This record gives sequence, C-alpha cells and structure tokens, in this order.
Amino acid sequence: MDKMKATYEVMLGLAAEMVWDEALRKRRCDILYREIDTALAMGDETAFRNLTEELKSLA
Repeated sequence: MDKMKATYEVMLGLAAEMVWDEALRKRRCDILYREIDTALAMGDETAFRNLTEELKSLA
C-alpha cells in the first residue's frame, strides 16, 4: 500500500507541475500579446519582431 501511496503522490505532484507550467505559459502569452499591441501602436518594428518570435516559440 505504501508503494501505491508514493506513486500517487508523485503523479499528483507531476499533475500540479503541469498545471502550473500551463498557467505560466498562458500568462506570458497574455503579456506578449499586450506588448505586441503596444509595439504596433508605437511603430516599433524591432520590438514587434522580437516579441512575435518569442510568442511563436511558446505556442
């Protein structure tokens, strides 16, 4: 029974880590979208290209 409990705890930890990673990725994407909009509004092509490349790497 102890082995099953340990396995369950490990799996629960992995699931929590996956949820956390997805939340961080989603938050970064939201920030990037806002920064891309700002770069477009300011006409900053370099920032736009850098931000869109980072966004592509996250997707």
